[in-house]
Amino acid sequence: MSGSNQNQPPPQQFNLLPKIINGGIAGIIGVSVVFPLDLVKTRLQNQTVGPNGEKQYKNMLDCFRQTYRAEGYFGMYRGSAVNILLITPEKAIKLAANDMFRYHLTLPDGSLPIIRQMAAGALAGACQIVVTTPMELLKIQMQDAGRLAAQAKAEGKKFERITAMQLTRKLLAERGIFGLYKGITATAARDVSFSIVYFPLFATLNDLGPRENKADPPPFWWSFISGCSAGSIAALGVNPLDVVKTRMQTIAKGSSERQYSSILDCITKTLTQEGPTAFFKGGACRMIVIAPLFGIAQSIYYIGLAENYLGIK
Repeated sequence: MSGSNQNQPPPQQFNLLPKIINGGIAGIIGVSVVFPLDLVKTRLQNQTVGPNGEKQYKNMLDCFRQTYRAEGYFGMYRGSAVNILLITPEKAIKLAANDMFRYHLTLPDGSLPIIRQMAAGALAGACQIVVTTPMELLKIQMQDAGRLAAQAKAEGKKFERITAMQLTRKLLAERGIFGLYKGITATAARDVSFSIVYFPLFATLNDLGPRENKADPPPFWWSFISGCSAGSIAALGVNPLDVVKTRMQTIAKGSSERQYSSILDCITKTLTQEGPTAFFKGGACRMIVIAPLFGIAQSIYYIGLAENYLGIK
């Protein structure tokens, strides 16, 4: 018995604090790089087709051009402050929680079946919505303000912009803390579904990476490619849920745009009035956003800046 015990590898330790720090750093860097693409994605998802088939934006490039022309370079980063502020706990929770659940769901023999990997991802996705929902709610209003302002100007109307802080105060005054959690069910549906697909797929791809020793992590560039690939596939798969979530969380609407009373109402109205392709609006843009966001975030997370530079073990 003693000989067999000596041959067993020492039990792995799980340190939550450096994981949280790494996740926060990864989130800030990732979102700073891809935010303009995310803004375009939001505006494309929110625009509805007029009775004669007219659209405010023809495509992703046209949305970029119109936004830059009307709002300048910094207009592409509208809403980024609240996103960067909240992305730190959001990514920290998402990445660290997935690692924590994977650690606790690993079988005694060291294996982690795909069902358990999916369960770990689902639990991580459920944990993050505490931060994701208010972050997305505020970000969407800031991102979509330019589209609504342009629409109002074309109609000869006035559109008053408000800051994220003003909107937060308004929601808290009118609806209390629950005002910041508008669309939480749709957000949960998107984030849990995304995490179920993303984390097992990333782990599988990352494990295929080249390494000198089996115990060593794959190189930085391989984790980046794995994060990009898994992120883009998961993003496209859950894009219909993201469209529903974005529309449910958009508070200010254009003059001809619809309000939705529930997720089912949003799905039904979108399907009957715009067809099934509407659920893939901004899909290509979302893939372009998510791929580098998770590629950057995941590779930086796995570098382990907290462990390497802050001396946390």
